Amino acid sequence: MNDERGDSLINSFDFSAIEEMDPSLSEGHRVAYDREVPFELRIQDSGSGPQEVGTLEAIKVKVLILGDNANPQHVKIELTSENDLFFHYIHSLDDAAFHQLQETQKLMIEFSELPTILIRMLNSCIKEPHNFLAVFIMHRDGRARLDFIQNMEYKFIELLSLDFMASTEEMVRQQITYRYNAVKSKLAIMQARLQDINSVIKVKNPSLLLQLQKQSRK
Repeated sequence: MNDERGDSLINSFDFSAIEEMDPSLSEGHRVAYDREVPFELRIQDSGSGPQEVGTLEAIKVKVLILGDNANPQHVKIELTSENDLFFHYIHSLDDAAFHQLQETQKLMIEFSELPTILIRMLNSCIKEPHNFLAVFIMHRDGRARLDFIQNMEYKFIELLSLDFMASTEEMVRQQITYRYNAVKSKLAIMQARLQDINSVIKVKNPSLLLQLQKQSRK
């Protein structure tokens, strides 16, 4: 019985209840992708072109879908940064907006394929950063553009370009509040789990617990 209890304590934490409080899900969306992706960040001032060389930073990209995977009603992309809590940009489009994008950029895919293509390109930026680039160009007025670029050695090819907008102060406040409370709640869960593990070790091997406690103080 004690062995079973010990195994269950070491199992992965379940944070699903906390993550359900994410304000990004308030309109019924669900998360299809949530990873940090290397972005090149550039700033463009009015009347001049973007910086030729930007700064490389890991940006958390969240792709959210409303509706069925095979027939989504709405797709939303959120960008956040662990280095800057106030960095929060959103790209949002439905089928009608996608058709306009499709015509402008001569895309050969349908709206239903967009989430899969986005995820594939984002993963390519992670796995092959020298061949696939994500360049995020920010304007002072809150507008921004994400360019997915493929390095073909002899030239750069723009695969897809998406317009983003900086989130409102209220939305940023909600996101920061959620992230703060989520970290606080996860820490409490992990501390409670640690206490449970300490209790098991104390009963089964007190000397090991003393050794672990001494090591943690170093």
